[in-house]
Amino acid sequence: MLKEERHQAILSQVELHNRVLLTDIAEKLDVSIDTARRDVKELDQENKLRKVHGGAISLGFTTSSTRNTNIYALPQKITIAEKAATLLKNDAVIFIDGGTTCMEFARIIPLHLKLTCFTMSLPVAMELTTKPKVDVIFIGGKISKESQIAIGANATHALSEIKVDYGFIGTGYVDASDGLTDFDWDVVQVKKAIMKASKKTILLCISKKLNSRHRYKTCDMTAVDTMITELSPDDDQLKLFRNNNVHLI
Repeated sequence: MLKEERHQAILSQVELHNRVLLTDIAEKLDVSIDTARRDVKELDQENKLRKVHGGAISLGFTTSSTRNTNIYALPQKITIAEKAATLLKNDAVIFIDGGTTCMEFARIIPLHLKLTCFTMSLPVAMELTTKPKVDVIFIGGKISKESQIAIGANATHALSEIKVDYGFIGTGYVDASDGLTDFDWDVVQVKKAIMKASKKTILLCISKKLNSRHRYKTCDMTAVDTMITELSPDDDQLKLFRNNNVHLI
C-alpha cells in the first residue's frame, strides 16, 4: 500500500471513531508500529489529525472556544441531534455524554427549554452554559486529555448517586450481536455508570459505526432503549438492530 493510501485509510478511521490506537492502525494496514507512528506524525505535521500518546484523535474531537466545523459526517450528526431533541420536555433531567455527536445535540437544544443536564464532558458543559434555561451540573474526576471527559472512581461514584430521565450517550463501536464496545477501559466504566444512572438510555450513533467492534464491552444492545441514527428507522442497515427490540428513531 502506498503511503498516500495509508494516510487516507488512517484519516478515515480517525474521522469515524474520533480516536484510534497505533496498534489498530498497524493491524488494519498490515504495517509495523513504527510505520504507523511515522504516518501519524506526518499527518499531525500536516494538521490533518492530532497525534497523542499511543494513537491519534481527529481535529473535530479537540476543544475549541469557537464552533469547530472540522467534524466528520457533520450533516448526519446534526440530523441525529435534531431527532434527539424531539425527546426533550420541559423540566426533564438528562445526561449528555461526550463526543462530537453529543456535542451537536447540546448545541441544538432550544433556548426556551428548561432542563437540568448532567455531563462529564468539558466541551458539552461549556456549550450548555449558553442555554439560559438549562441548569448544568458537571460530574468531575480525572480529565482524559484525549476524550475530554471526566473518568475514574470519583466520576463513577458521582454517577451512582443520581438518576436521570434520559442518558444520551455515544459510542466508538456498535454491533447488533456484540453491542457497544470500545478500546478505552476507563471510558467503558464511565459509560456503564451513565447507563445505570439513566431511566432510559438513548444511543446517538452515525450509521458508519454500525457493525464495528473492539475489545472492551460496554453493554449488550438489549441494554439500549433507543438508538438514533441519521437513517430512516426502516432502513435495511438497521434490520439486525430491530431484531434486538431496540426502538429506532
